[in-house]
Amino acid sequence: MIKTYDVVIIGAGGAGLRAAVEIPKEYSCAVISKVYPPRSHTGTAQGGVCAALSNMEEDSWENHAFDTVKGSDYLGDQDSIEVMCKDAIRAIIELEHMGMPFSRNENGQIAQRFFGGHTKPADKNDPFGKRVPVKRSCYSADRTGHVMLQTLFENSIKNQVTFYSEFFVTELLMENGVCKGVVAFDIANSEVHIFQAKAVMFATGGYGRVFRITSNAHVGTGDGMALVYNAGLPLEDMEFFQFHPTGLWKLGILVSEAARGEGGILKNKDGERFMSRYAPSVMDLAPRDMVSRAIISEIREGRGIRGSDGTDYVLLDLTHLGKEVIDDKLPEITGFARTYLGVEPTTEPIPIQPTAHYAMGGIPTNVNCEVLMNEKGDIVKGLYAAGECACVSVHGANRLGTNSLLDLVVFGRRGGKAISDYLKNASFTEVRNDADERTKEIIAGLLNSNGTEKAVNIRTELQNTMMEDCGVFRTEEGLKKMILKLEELKERYRNISIQDKSKVFNTELVEAIELDNLLKNAEATVYGAYNRTESRGAHTREDFPKRNDQEWMKHTFAFEKKGSAPEIKYKPVVVTRYQPMERKY
Repeated sequence: MIKTYDVVIIGAGGAGLRAAVEIPKEYSCAVISKVYPPRSHTGTAQGGVCAALSNMEEDSWENHAFDTVKGSDYLGDQDSIEVMCKDAIRAIIELEHMGMPFSRNENGQIAQRFFGGHTKPADKNDPFGKRVPVKRSCYSADRTGHVMLQTLFENSIKNQVTFYSEFFVTELLMENGVCKGVVAFDIANSEVHIFQAKAVMFATGGYGRVFRITSNAHVGTGDGMALVYNAGLPLEDMEFFQFHPTGLWKLGILVSEAARGEGGILKNKDGERFMSRYAPSVMDLAPRDMVSRAIISEIREGRGIRGSDGTDYVLLDLTHLGKEVIDDKLPEITGFARTYLGVEPTTEPIPIQPTAHYAMGGIPTNVNCEVLMNEKGDIVKGLYAAGECACVSVHGANRLGTNSLLDLVVFGRRGGKAISDYLKNASFTEVRNDADERTKEIIAGLLNSNGTEKAVNIRTELQNTMMEDCGVFRTEEGLKKMILKLEELKERYRNISIQDKSKVFNTELVEAIELDNLLKNAEATVYGAYNRTESRGAHTREDFPKRNDQEWMKHTFAFEKKGSAPEIKYKPVVVTRYQPMERKY
């Protein structure tokens, strides 16, 4: 069955919906999503979306750009970063006009608060000297992503977008550098559909479910990245995966950086505010990679707290903020602490540990969201990507908090505009009637298999070993072990079977296909980490503890090679106004 649309967007989170809003009504636009759009992972983003509005204090887009470059450990492409930070102010005002309900300051303007790594010069005449935290994060209490997603969904409906909810995309149709469409199946009945399109955008989010402790929803399996990788296109900078420092102990559920932005303090078992050792000028508002390493270091040195399950944690203390601030500005995250850990944040500190949170790498694109087919910058005609699944490299080796929601709306809009321009002269490319055969074979193979392996066992081993050997700290020995484990798990995957043989809402079938995607993303991540013999941002090699700008100011491009290790190539980082310097806070 072939369905035809001018543009098909895969993913109904912030980036996909912002692109859909931008498509003119004269073009047909379909959005395909594994879940209903309001349940997309953007809705879990809590703390804010940043822009130099200067509503609370003087600020500038240049300050924002410098912080983003420095936060990226100088791996972010500075031309892309400048585009994002310049456009941030317009993007936030536009969201307000769309109906997004921001929190307000006493003057009725959009309220802003502190967030890790966001600063301004202490002395205007010395922009690269001492810097102090600045209120740059625009927010809606601690439910910013939720209200953003609802606002964009409402505007997509207004724009007459067609939604295919609970459809799972399984194949990218591409030939001779031209994208033709995608193949997907309806989770409700396992019926396979071909979606023919002049333009396709991937906005499928991250792959945090490759790790045991993660803030990502269960849908965060990196499907879009895996489909692109499987089609012979590269994935960029996959070795850089951010661990958010404050996830609820044992569970990984996010405790927003907004908690520290409002004045929350990290403490070890001795009650010591330990960030004074690691980032004395900004303390608990240091960038996420630094705070995550600090927490793990405290635990390693015996200053963590041993939990009932044998794992260790530290404490996030909000008690001094007072009940009014906690209830007004941090209602969701404190509610999670009460519900899941039985902790009362107004009187008790919250047990936290680092949680796998965000993929800085992904599908390589240019600033117009056009997907690159190689490290030379050649594009795939008619194929676009935006959001966490994409890598335009505004985040480099480490993303600053609140830059993710900004990335979604800035590049979602730019992608929508680029698609609209492309459609003016684009035509449909022929799609074979049997283009869905491979997907049908995959589904039939899983339904009819009598293999001895279960997806849940392979997935659990993958998540545990990735956490151990490719987590916050990495070594050559651990990464070698991870490479061997991946080969074992891929071989075992060929022998999996599923117990549910039905075709109606077969979630076991979906999870089995998702596992294949997780294995592909893990492969690109581990090989990129093994090859990069330096420490930079979220990639910390204990055997190579220093950043090496002479050899490693370059992006990793990983190409899948069936039956062997991926091919790794490199592309230089774009440097404009900010020369690399030591990254300290």
